[in-house]
Amino acid sequence: MIYCVEDEQNICELEVYTLQSVGLDAKGCSTGKELFAELENKLPQLILLDIMLPDEDGLNILRRLRSDEHYAHIPVIMATAKGTEFDKVKGLDCGADDYIAKPFGMLEMVARIKAVLRRCEGRGVQQAVQIIKRDNLEVNLEEHKVIVDGEEVVLTLKEFELLKKFLLHSGIVFSRDKLLNDIWGYEFTGETRTVDVHIRTLRQKLGSAGDLVETIRGVGYRMAANK
Repeated sequence: MIYCVEDEQNICELEVYTLQSVGLDAKGCSTGKELFAELENKLPQLILLDIMLPDEDGLNILRRLRSDEHYAHIPVIMATAKGTEFDKVKGLDCGADDYIAKPFGMLEMVARIKAVLRRCEGRGVQQAVQIIKRDNLEVNLEEHKVIVDGEEVVLTLKEFELLKKFLLHSGIVFSRDKLLNDIWGYEFTGETRTVDVHIRTLRQKLGSAGDLVETIRGVGYRMAANK
């Protein structure tokens, strides 16, 4: 996912459309407030961040990102109408991974984004997935800790691995056989209903957050898409 933070709607829509047309998932945000709301739901691969925004200066947003351990690893490309060397240096000094001056062509934008993604591949991967938040559910992947409505929920290893898989692949439907192979291992010789039993128990333990785990036509399971 690429977040395009741009307050001019036509430019934002063009950026998102262009990225989607080359196979990159993208979403637009018009303000810093919208960006941080999106970050609460899903961490992106990269942020294309305009400096001139209506609610908060892009450089200040960049400082906030770099000072937060949950977001500090995310690559950021600064975009602005200001093309002076001073603005470029200031953005890079604040922690930007690259800088692109308006007006820029869409092909240049795509090339720069792909270059930064290649350069930053693997950077902070562990940090990127340490804590995942979905509605009233919070999961710390490193500490194997699950919080629902502020209360810790104790899961078995298999239950936790199932929940982790759903969270990291939200919206993707997994068959019972696929889950058995990935969680229990190819050597597992038990019943496929083992998956159903574990997921049923997982949903019960998650309580009000359990409905996030959906059954699709009785064949597979997935984590419900973001609302």
